[in-house]
Amino acid sequence: MLRARILKKLYSVTSTPSSYYTIRPARLEDFEEIYDIFCKVLTEGKTYSYTLEEMTPDRSLAYWMSAVGTYCMVADIDGKVAGVAAVRPHRTGRAHHVANASFIVHPDYRKQGIARALGKAAIDYARKQGYLAMQFNFVVSVNEVAVKLWKSLGFKIVGTIPKGFNHATEGLVDVYIMHQFL
Repeated sequence: MLRARILKKLYSVTSTPSSYYTIRPARLEDFEEIYDIFCKVLTEGKTYSYTLEEMTPDRSLAYWMSAVGTYCMVADIDGKVAGVAAVRPHRTGRAHHVANASFIVHPDYRKQGIARALGKAAIDYARKQGYLAMQFNFVVSVNEVAVKLWKSLGFKIVGTIPKGFNHATEGLVDVYIMHQFL
C-alpha cells in the first residue's frame, strides 16, 4: 500500500545527464541509500537541524518521498544514489504556489556538480508544476558552498535568523531564508 502511494507521486522530470550521472525520479528501492546519505549528513551536523534520533527511517521516508505533494529525484551513478532532492509545497492552502526543496549529496560525491544539477532539475520541475516561486527556509550561513550555489541559480537572501543553528564545529551561526521567483 505504501509502495503504491509513493510510486503514484513520482512524476517525470527532464533528465540532466552528465558524463557520469543522471537525474531521475526516485524509486522506493532507492530509500535505503537515501536514508544512508541522510544519516551521514545529519551526523556531520553542519547543514540540517534534524538529529539522527528524531529522523527515524519512517520519518525520513515521509520527509524525502511520501509526504503529500513531495516529489523526490536522485542523482544516479551506475545504479547508486549519489545525491537527492525533494520538491514540495512550501505551505498548503493559500501558499501552495511557493515550492520548497531539500538537497543532500553523499560526501564521496561532493564537488562534482551534482548539487547544481539537482538544483536545476528541482527548479525546472517546480516551474513545470506551476509553482510561482521557490523558497529555502534553512540555509546555514557558514555553508558557503551552498549559499554560493543557490545565489548562482538565482536565489536571494530575503531573511536571516540570527544564531538559528548550532553548527557542529562553528557553534551558533546564522541561518538564511533564500527565495527566487520562477
